[in-house]
Amino acid sequence: MTSTAEEYDVIVLGAGPTGENVADRTVAAGLRTVIVEAELVGGECSYWACMPSKALLRPVAALADARAVAGSREAVGDRRLDPAAVLARRDSFASNWQDDGQVQWLRDTGIELVRGHGRLAGVRTVTVEAEDGSERLLTARHAVAVCTGSRPVLPAHVPGLAEAHPWTNREATGSQTVPGRLAVVGGGVVGVEMAAAWRALGSEVVLLVRGDGLLPRMEPFAGELVADGLRAAGVDIRFGTEVTALERADGSGPVALTLATRDGRGGGGTLTVDEVLYATGRAPRTADVGLEQVGLKPGDWLEADDSCTVLGVDGEWLYAVGDVNRRALLTHQGKYQARITGAAIAARAEGRPLDTSRYGAHAASADLAGAPQVVFTQPEVAAVGLTSAAAEAAGLRVRTVDHEIGSVAGASLYGDDYRGRARVVFDLDREVIVGACLVGPGVAELLHSATVAVVGEVPIDRLWHAVPAYPTISEVWLRLLEDCRG
Repeated sequence: MTSTAEEYDVIVLGAGPTGENVADRTVAAGLRTVIVEAELVGGECSYWACMPSKALLRPVAALADARAVAGSREAVGDRRLDPAAVLARRDSFASNWQDDGQVQWLRDTGIELVRGHGRLAGVRTVTVEAEDGSERLLTARHAVAVCTGSRPVLPAHVPGLAEAHPWTNREATGSQTVPGRLAVVGGGVVGVEMAAAWRALGSEVVLLVRGDGLLPRMEPFAGELVADGLRAAGVDIRFGTEVTALERADGSGPVALTLATRDGRGGGGTLTVDEVLYATGRAPRTADVGLEQVGLKPGDWLEADDSCTVLGVDGEWLYAVGDVNRRALLTHQGKYQARITGAAIAARAEGRPLDTSRYGAHAASADLAGAPQVVFTQPEVAAVGLTSAAAEAAGLRVRTVDHEIGSVAGASLYGDDYRGRARVVFDLDREVIVGACLVGPGVAELLHSATVAVVGEVPIDRLWHAVPAYPTISEVWLRLLEDCRG
């Protein structure tokens, strides 16, 4: 039974990093804020995505770095990772799947927490169903923010898929055992990262990709270099291949995959593995949050403007922040949007107009033009802004400038045979960089400089005076700028 309504200034659905940051900003603005969460406070990133996945991948990179340099190479020899130690460290990064620390942070920040499943019940109204079936009714004076994130997508019509109990990102980042044989379906970020991690931990890994390359949303050379790195590590990559059926007879034994190939290329037939990971995309967690109560379709992505205000709902009280608005499915972009949204909610609560001009205080304008992303494989991939193909499709007149990172002096510090490549996409009319892609050991630490250049639209003549330190791999910027200046 629903009790008398409890009134707040702001209600936030979802206590992942995005929801936490919205609540943090609104509380800092003096607004009484409650956050509603049915699972662990901290969300997908803290327990099943960013943190545990990078904890699995960092030992892989550390060992590769040691092997890349004479002296340390001889010290490590042919030693392999200690799976038990890696998994124990991963567990600590996921707080052993306990959210006490995150809950304490909410309390210390002044954010109230209601445990349970939250659903919109009308204008600025939310019902929360607890595990015991009891309900609470919450109302908001100013705003409700939907920050429920996304979930993995599984193919709808593959025979035997449900009975095979496939891994998604949650099982892939949280498994307590190393499967002897692992099939990974999908060549995107999750697929290549988990293929790298579990291969390094001792699994025999087969990566099954429907298309012709990895990381299809990035520059083609990025996927090519990652494929080379995975093959060198012992991953069996099969392009043009899809799974048409699965069979796991007893629900816990080996999984038999029936494969089909395009154009009769090799790799069809059957494949037997101990586990199969599906990394084939994401969908919004909006199927059961009450969207129908405000005239929206359950299960849809929520369309929002630059202030993350949901379009199609009157009154400017409903916000969609993070993955659910599909602007950029990245934790750091969700947190960025949360900062913008918190400021917008506070401004409207105080009766102030929003500044939604580009780079205004209430506009998440960097989402589409400058969302940075790192793929923590060996080699690393770091990218921001537009690819060359996307820039041309947008009608820009661009020059694509490439440089081998291994040719700069600083690269030798990372390895005796550094292999990597950098690309910038240069807008000839405005004389600014609109995109960058970097591949190689250590390039993640170059990404923010690229992001500043792209998002800040820094003129090339000004970038010329940003001198890279010697000897670092950031010297590649000098070479790239020289080519941009022509």
